[in-house]
Amino acid sequence: MPTPSLAALPIRRLTLRDLTACADLSEDRGWPREEHKWGLLLTAGKGFGIDDPEGGLVAACVVTEYGAWQRPDLGAIGMVLVAERHARRGVGRRLMRHVLSAMGSTPLTLHATPYGRPLYEELGFKVTGRAEMLMGRFTPSGPESSVATRAATAEDLPAILRLDEEVFGTDRTPLITRLPAFADQLRVAEADGRLIGYTAAWPNMDTHVVGPLIARDTETAKALIASLAARTERPLRTDIDVRHEELLAWAKERGLASVAFNSVMTYGVKDLPGDWTRRFAPLTVAAG
Repeated sequence: MPTPSLAALPIRRLTLRDLTACADLSEDRGWPREEHKWGLLLTAGKGFGIDDPEGGLVAACVVTEYGAWQRPDLGAIGMVLVAERHARRGVGRRLMRHVLSAMGSTPLTLHATPYGRPLYEELGFKVTGRAEMLMGRFTPSGPESSVATRAATAEDLPAILRLDEEVFGTDRTPLITRLPAFADQLRVAEADGRLIGYTAAWPNMDTHVVGPLIARDTETAKALIASLAARTERPLRTDIDVRHEELLAWAKERGLASVAFNSVMTYGVKDLPGDWTRRFAPLTVAAG
């Protein structure tokens, strides 16, 4: 039988059963396999993919929805990948158009690499910001922070969810409630008995990714990062909004080096909701 054309291959919803195929697709494009992250995204979000008749996936992406059930306020698009053997043949554009149609009038956001940005601009996404990826072994220096941090407990979850919604601008309960099982560390910062920040460190290959990172101010963000670093032997990796210049300089002075920049883009909304001054880093750029 003749092999069907790429344009004729159906786009379907992905499930957790597709995790290995998604990881294989990442590896095919020179990305880390990131099974742990794929597992979170495929359960907390909606995966879309195209099957290759010869096995595996032609393409895949994930959309994580935030807000009320069935009535999301925002959708974050991530992990947009096309197999190398099918690249530059319009597959990514077709998959993205399908996602835009499926999401209807819901505002969307994504983090674009320099390679992917032209396609997203063609589809109507606008650049609204930038994030800088840092990675390296954190070396503490200077006086110890006066901001109190501790390991989060189950009793902290309602306060974490309230703070997260206030800062992010929409409800992320399905994602944030998965953090205790997903992350190796979940820590909070307090002042006068009130939660003023939280962060997590989750395993990704040989690193610990710092995110989300939400904090009252830069000093609180520093204390949270330092508290995570003190409890891991792995290098840290994080993606910090470039407007947080002081935090970026502080992290670089302590061993984290700049790896890449991604453009933060939106579709259907001029800017992201919430308070960017307290939103320092996402859980992962794939989830906005």
